[in-house]
Amino acid sequence: MRERQIEVFRAVMNHGGINRAAEMLNISQPAVSRMISALELDTGLTLFERSGRAVKPTPEAQQFKREVDTFFIGMDRIAGAAEEIRELRRGHVRMTVMPALALSVAPTIIRQVTEKHPTIKTTLDVHTSPRIGDLIGSGQFDLGIGHLSIDRPEIEVLGTWHVDCVCVMAADHPLSHRTVLRPEDLDGEGLVSLSYQTDTAQWLGQVFQTAGVRPKILVEAQPSYAACLLAAKGLGITIIDALTAEFFASDALSVVPFGPGIPFEFKLMKPAGARSSALASDFADIAFHAMNDNHLTQ
Repeated sequence: MRERQIEVFRAVMNHGGINRAAEMLNISQPAVSRMISALELDTGLTLFERSGRAVKPTPEAQQFKREVDTFFIGMDRIAGAAEEIRELRRGHVRMTVMPALALSVAPTIIRQVTEKHPTIKTTLDVHTSPRIGDLIGSGQFDLGIGHLSIDRPEIEVLGTWHVDCVCVMAADHPLSHRTVLRPEDLDGEGLVSLSYQTDTAQWLGQVFQTAGVRPKILVEAQPSYAACLLAAKGLGITIIDALTAEFFASDALSVVPFGPGIPFEFKLMKPAGARSSALASDFADIAFHAMNDNHLTQ
């Protein structure tokens, strides 16, 4: 039993006879008759009763056609799925970002992806940068944005951006009126510090040590938005990325530039060594341009 025989049988059933089936399939009438006879021989079924040139389906043919239709419907679905995947109308893209970007650029990226591909599914997970590196490196996500302090062979970096860190404090803090704050200005001041494991905390530790400054760390917090909210409650000054500070800007907060500049770096990452799907590649392009459009510095 061959697929072409099944196709011819279905055409005869759907179009009511051999002549019409031959026209639709663009083959000769004798060729249709031969394939129907061969199918009857292969299946051991009498599929049509013949009266001159006319054929009438038997009950066995009707039952057989139901199974044939199930097969072709499945094939049509498979073909439709392939078309949707090819035209980027079906798929699932997954992105993981650090909290600072979940509050700013990530919603823009997801919105642009959804507007361009309204029928696909997107996933956004928020994690710390070390966790993001592990998720991207193991191929569990298509795209990630976070810190990457060392090169990792299983991760491909598509772009790097940074913003400067700023000092955030309650609006009534004695230093809130300053145009810039330097390490020596924070000597003995109460700080809300980011976790010692973060790149920012390590940068600040080096800066304070070089300046001979010993700030008083009152609270250690992670992520940056938690430190920002603690500072807003008057628990001290925190030094965080400008994106988070901008998101929480209000009359209750004062944001003052910190000098020397401490870069807060973001890397756009994908799993290395594996070919990305067309949809994931388009997703990465959208994310890349969104990062540029957000006035981040490369």
